[in-house]
Amino acid sequence: MTLADRALAALTGLAIGDALGMPTQSLPRETIRARYGTLDEFHPGPPDQPIAPNMPAGSVTDDTEQALLVGRLLVAGNGRIDPYQLAADLLSWEQDMRRRGSLDLLGPSTKAAVAAVAAGVPIEQAGRNGATNGAAMRITPVGIACPATDLPSLVEHVVEASWVTHNTDVALAGAAAVAGAVSAGLAGAGIAQATEVGVQAAELAASKGNWVASGDVGARILLARELVAGRSPDEAADRIYRLIGTSVATQESVPAAFAVLAVYPDDPWQAALLAASLDAVLDRTDWCSANLREAGLLSGRTDPFGAARAIAGRAGAVVRTGSRGCVLAAPGHAPEEIGGFAVDAIDTNGAGDAHVGAFVAGLAAGLAPSEAALRANAAAAIAVTRRGPTSAPAASEVDALVHMRR
Repeated sequence: MTLADRALAALTGLAIGDALGMPTQSLPRETIRARYGTLDEFHPGPPDQPIAPNMPAGSVTDDTEQALLVGRLLVAGNGRIDPYQLAADLLSWEQDMRRRGSLDLLGPSTKAAVAAVAAGVPIEQAGRNGATNGAAMRITPVGIACPATDLPSLVEHVVEASWVTHNTDVALAGAAAVAGAVSAGLAGAGIAQATEVGVQAAELAASKGNWVASGDVGARILLARELVAGRSPDEAADRIYRLIGTSVATQESVPAAFAVLAVYPDDPWQAALLAASLDAVLDRTDWCSANLREAGLLSGRTDPFGAARAIAGRAGAVVRTGSRGCVLAAPGHAPEEIGGFAVDAIDTNGAGDAHVGAFVAGLAAGLAPSEAALRANAAAAIAVTRRGPTSAPAASEVDALVHMRR
């Protein structure tokens, strides 16, 4: 097999895996099992698919399209990517996606960065919070173009291809891990050796970009590999699903992908099928409370109503929106906004904790979710009027503020 054959195989594998996972993305694993049994072929996006409804079987998503965009820029730049041209091309591509009615396919970090660029935000700032897996999903062409024998150079190219939308340490580490493994594979490495190269690349890239609170991608890849060692595919899938996680967060999905490769090191088709059968664990949750950024990472939506609606397909959702209050979506119900309380905020540290605690306490006391959410808004409003993280109010204080609303 020639180097060109291996490169084509890498890109083809990306597209195949993308198309297999298109109808199952953001669905609970139990739903996938009930609907498809053992996944063994391409399926269309079902009408209730939260991201890709009614898409034809075999359709790829923005991940493949962005990878091809990166590949074209690499060819045009003789192996280098001009970040400013990448931003311009992403903006043009986003406009095309809008015309096609496919904006829901955009990942949260890419969508936020492209919107920021369109609004005139300098591209140096657009990707400063991008921590999801979009950079890793589109990075295969960089792995093809850059030899793994020079990992610092490969990581430099990864950063060039990523920072416009994903300029955080965890996103860059995840992208570098994938690029390193792809590059090693093109040179003839097996799965075990390619994984080691990916871990080394992740460790180098972890010092790049803006710091965000997250797990260590390289360490989690090694952990994921250990968790599935000697396990049957079903056992391994359960461990990946429960212990590693399969959300769009880079520190979950990238290690999960390497774990899948460890389960099927010699059968890429079965590996792709296994990966498409996994998804996030919100179906094990009764209620999910998250701020808007966190909800975007979980749901792929950037607006609170869309995020709450997507999460509510699997669990009750509370999307906290700061002084506006929150958006509440009970399972099977449309999202509703629960208004906040006007206060003079001096310190928001601990407000989220106060909100979650008051909401859970309200549910435990038998209150309706909307009433519990109102009390949670009151608790958070009081918390921001005090300094320090331990600012949660007493129940009597919450009672008094809620009484004023009535």
